[in-house]
Order: sequence, then C-alpha cells, then structure tokens
Amino acid sequence: MEDKYQSAYRKEKQQLANIAAEISKQQKKLERYPRYSGDNVTEQVLESIREENRTSLRIAAKEPYFARMDFQEDDKDTCPYYIGKVGLAHEDSQESIVVDWRAPVASMFYAFTGGEEDVYYVSPEGVIEGNIELKRNIVIRNQELQRVVDTYVEGSDDLSGSDEFLIYRLSENKDNRLRDIVSTIQAKQNDIIRAERTKPLIIQGAAGSGKTTVALHRLAFLLYEYRDTIQASRMIIFAPNRMFLDYISGVLPELGVGGIQQSTFSDWTLRLLEEKVQFDESQHDLEKWFGNKRPAVEEAEGRIKGSLAFKEWIDEAIKRFASSVSPEGSFIPFEGASLSEQKIQQWLVDLGSYPIGRKREMIVNRFRIWIKDEVKKIEGSHLQKEYRKQANEQLKAYFKKWPKQSAISFYTSLFQGNVPSYVSERAGIINEPLLTDTAKRLKKKQVTADDLAPLLYIQFKLNGISKENVFQHVVIDEAQDFSPFQLALLLEVNRSRSFTILGDLAQGIHAYKGIHRWEEIQEIFNGKELYIELEQSYRSTVEIIEFANEIISHANIPVQPAVPVFRSGESVKVEKTERYEHISTLLTSSKEMKKRGMKTIAIVGRSEEECRELFREVSKLDKEANLITPEDRSYAGGVSIVPIYLTKGLEFDGVIIADACEEMYTKDAEHAKLLYVGCTRALHELNIFYIEKPSLLLPF
Repeated sequence: MEDKYQSAYRKEKQQLANIAAEISKQQKKLERYPRYSGDNVTEQVLESIREENRTSLRIAAKEPYFARMDFQEDDKDTCPYYIGKVGLAHEDSQESIVVDWRAPVASMFYAFTGGEEDVYYVSPEGVIEGNIELKRNIVIRNQELQRVVDTYVEGSDDLSGSDEFLIYRLSENKDNRLRDIVSTIQAKQNDIIRAERTKPLIIQGAAGSGKTTVALHRLAFLLYEYRDTIQASRMIIFAPNRMFLDYISGVLPELGVGGIQQSTFSDWTLRLLEEKVQFDESQHDLEKWFGNKRPAVEEAEGRIKGSLAFKEWIDEAIKRFASSVSPEGSFIPFEGASLSEQKIQQWLVDLGSYPIGRKREMIVNRFRIWIKDEVKKIEGSHLQKEYRKQANEQLKAYFKKWPKQSAISFYTSLFQGNVPSYVSERAGIINEPLLTDTAKRLKKKQVTADDLAPLLYIQFKLNGISKENVFQHVVIDEAQDFSPFQLALLLEVNRSRSFTILGDLAQGIHAYKGIHRWEEIQEIFNGKELYIELEQSYRSTVEIIEFANEIISHANIPVQPAVPVFRSGESVKVEKTERYEHISTLLTSSKEMKKRGMKTIAIVGRSEEECRELFREVSKLDKEANLITPEDRSYAGGVSIVPIYLTKGLEFDGVIIADACEEMYTKDAEHAKLLYVGCTRALHELNIFYIEKPSLLLPF
C-alpha cells in the first residue's frame, strides 16, 4: 500500500517530467533562432527578448521550481501554484506553469505560516482573498527530484516540516560562493524584500541573519516589481571589500538579474573624482587601530572628517565662496567694445540655479562667445588676431576675483587654519586636533580614506552631478562601518531616498571610522526611514551562537543578541596548545574537519603578519592551503588562512581560531567585536586554540 509521502513523491516526479519536457522544447526552439547582431532596431529588441528568455530557461533547466502552494481563491476551485526562480508559461496555451517567486501570489508562500492568519495577496486587480490548503518544499538538483517536504497541510497541527526543511538546508556544507535563499525565505525576511522602495530601510541584522542575501533578493524583487520605472544599471551595491564582491557575485545571476553596479566605496569615489590623486590604502590596515598602534590624533581626524558637522562646515565654506565671487563692473576688452555690468548681472541671474563652479564655466563661455562676435566687427584678419589676444588677457584679469576651484584646491584651502572647535566637539572630539598633515598631503594630491567623501562632496557642490551618476536604489552592506558623511554623500546621488542599509553594530570592528548607534544614520533621513531588527541567526549552530553571544556581551552593544535556529552541533572546542606543536595542532584540526565532509575551512589569525607566518609553515605540510590578503579579489574555498577582520561577511563550514591568547585579544569592546566576528563565521564547527594564557573574552 502506497503511503502519503510515496504518493506525493510519485506525483511530483511526474509533474517535474512534464515541466522539464516543456523547458527542453522551448530551449530547442529558441536555439534555432540565429543570434542577431545587426543595426535594425526592431530586430535588436526581439533579440534582447529572446536572450532574456534563453537566460530564464537556463535557470529553469537546472531547478525548474522549489515549492508548491495550493491556493483556493474565494468562490473558485483550488489551484496548485509551482514557484520557481523564474516564471514559465506553456508555449501553446500561454498558461502559467511556474510562478516567479517575486510575483504577488507567491508572496503568500513566504508570509503564511499557518493558524488563523488572513490569507490574501495584492494583485493589479486588487486584494485577492482565499485559503491555503498546502505548502510544499521541493528539492530538485539537475532535474532530479531529491526531496519533498510538506511544511503546511490544512487541518493538520503538525508544522514541524517547516523547521525540518530549514534545518536541512542550513546543514548543507558551504562552497566558495554565497547562495540564494528563495526556497527558505522567512516571513520577516520576506517583509524586507517586498517593502516599498520609497522609504529607506535600515536593517540591524545579527551575524548569520541573512541580511546580505536578503538585500540581494530585494534588488531582484525591485527590478521585477518596478520593471517599467527602474533599471539595473541605476542600482548599486556597496560592499566592504573586493573579495566580498566576488563572494556574493553568484546570487543575482542565479536569480536572473544582471547589470547592477557593484563596488567598494573607495573604488567608486576614486572613479568619480575628476582629478587624479594618490590614494593611501594603509588606513585600511586594521592593525593600526588596535594595540595603540593608531595615534589618537589620526583617529580623531577620522571621526571629524566623517561627521555631519564637518559636512556642514564645508557647506558653509562653499556658501561663503559663492557669495564672495562675482564679476564686478563693465567688461571692456578693447576700445569700442563694452559689456555692461547690468548685462553681466542678468546673465548671472539666468544661471542662478547652477552650482558655483558650473556657473563660472558657463558665464566664461558666454563672455568668449560675446568676444568672438565683437572681434568679427573688426576689419582685417591681422587686427582681429591682435584684438582677440588682448580680449583674452582682459578676460583672465576680469575673472581673477572668481578663481577656478577644483575639489582638491578647495578642500586644501579649508586646512590653512584649523577645523573650528565646534565642529570637532559635535563630532565627539573634545581636544581640538591639529590637521596640518592633511594640508601637506593634499598639496601633493595624496589622500586617505577619510578624505574621499569630503572631496567628492565638494566636487558635486562645485560642479554638479551628471545624470549617469545618479542612482535609483542603493544597497550599503556593513553600513556600521560607514561614516554619517559617507551616507550624506550617497543621499546626494540618490534623491529618491531609495536605500537598503544593512549592518550589525556587534560587528563594528571599524568603529574608529563608522557609527556607534543607528541613530547617527537615522538623523540623515529625519526619522522617515524604516528600521528593522533581524535577531534570528540561520548560519551557526546553537552551540556556536551561544558561545559568541557571551563574547560580545563584553562590548555592551545596544541591540539584541543573535537568536539561533535550533540546529545543534559539536560543542565549541577551546584548547591550549604549546608553541612547538602549534602548527601541527591547527593542521590536525583542519584535517579532522575535512574528514567530516567540510569543504570550506578557515584558519583565522589575529593579524596579516601572523597569517603570513602561519601560511609559510602550514603550506609546507598542506600544499592546497591558501592565504587571503586585503589585495585578493576572489575567494577560492578549501582551507584558507585569513586575518580575522577579513572574515567579516564570509561563511565557512569550520573555523579554527589560531591563537586566542590574552595578548592578542584584550578584554575590551573592540576586541570583543573582533573575536565575535571570527567565531560567527562558522556554520558547523568552531575550534579555538591559544598559546600561554587564554583571552579573558573567552567564556569558561
């Protein structure tokens, strides 16, 4: 006698065969069309549509769908909806056979968790109400049906299937790329993904809460929901480093999305600056900020330059500059030619809304056109040449009071004296620091990370912002490491205020330049943003999260600690190792993890220097081990030796902290956050070793 599960499995297998056959049929038909590369606009549009369909079918061929939902609309028969990463319609009837996960009807699959909840979705025709009879998760790999799990059945009190399926997916081992989560999006994550784009979102997400993945899925949703008004090329993701960009690079293509800009803040700023500068990246070296290696005056400088008070001081300086410069008197380039002051002032009024630098450029061009017309009135080409030369000399003299300013020259002029005390005090710096080094550097066009936001902001205020540099939506990952000034700058290029801002104050290891409270960012949006906390952590086991929460308790972070999904694993191992056997201990630990099927393992060192030394020794015995440095642009998986601050944002099956000794991790808030980051990278197993005395941050 066939049981319910076997019956469901057999029917789903037949359904998969039918849909796979339809996908194959449509793929073969599309492949018969030759690719068009000519100049005919109509054919170009048709080819673009065909290529979009090819991409969708390639995605569907690997995994046609991942869920089924049986929904009975009021006064209608029950309809089974199969939900996939892309929508699919029958070629002949055009009847939908797979619903795109972003479609309104699919939202119920994520939002409905059972019980007495109202069941409805909002369609273009209005609110559609009804009843959900079945929610089913389906795992398909290479068109092979592998798993069928009913997460909700009407009339049944057993909701364990939902937890079972989530834990099953979370228990899978990692590869070297972030994965999509379309099959396991939780209700709160779904609310974020589908939130309207006109209100800025600030997401405080615990380690492993999926905030980065949720933000990427939100981009895919926005492109689907607002496809007539928003373009992928006008969206951007700001990530903490280039390697992280590589790590997340597979998610959007898997969701059928391409063309979204991805960058670090430094790379984006340097690309837009009109003047070439020498960028000193040494500020990114976290070692300067710990163990009193970073001079207090430089830390104060970073806090000041990243503050809104510093931005407002720049605004005042630009305003003073704009009001102090203007041509005065009539312009007489040569005898017989005169441009009245009244006419000049009228030209300036006509250009009143333009930025001061752009206004100067335009008014000078008007002068040149006027001079050209006046010179034409002179008889004789040799006299015209002489009068033109004289007129150009007079033009330079006339505009001496209105000097041409670049971002660098204007910014440099600000440091002729010192930053006013009220600016530094508002930035939280009591003793007024000397910023004379800034002026010296800027004269050589040498800039640090602290200078980038002010420089680009000044450029925008002097010369305006070109249309191609204006965004329709901005995602900022690890936003706790962004300064308020950086956020204010991005608001200049995104006037629609469509933002997804995500981070975790508990992981604010760059607190010397970032924020300490989300209110610092909320101030920029005048309280008109939506703030959401994601406390649930889906990454690590219960044992790892509880261990890490004890570490971060030393930092007094004003957010809720991470709440683990009930997925139990090995206890966190904390062991002393002797210096002479340190390397062999680390290698033994990684080999044991490999034997247990782990594909991605991180041996985490405190500093780059320590990691380079570890790599020299480890690579003698494990040739496949690789070293991760700030210069790396990709993450290859396997066994990696990595400085702890570079692990932020990444995930590994197993993590080995190489030496969590008292000297490496002192008992203070900054080191607590650093060690918390390292521990919460582990999905399944965390081993911590120490030489001599253990860090007082470690729970015993």
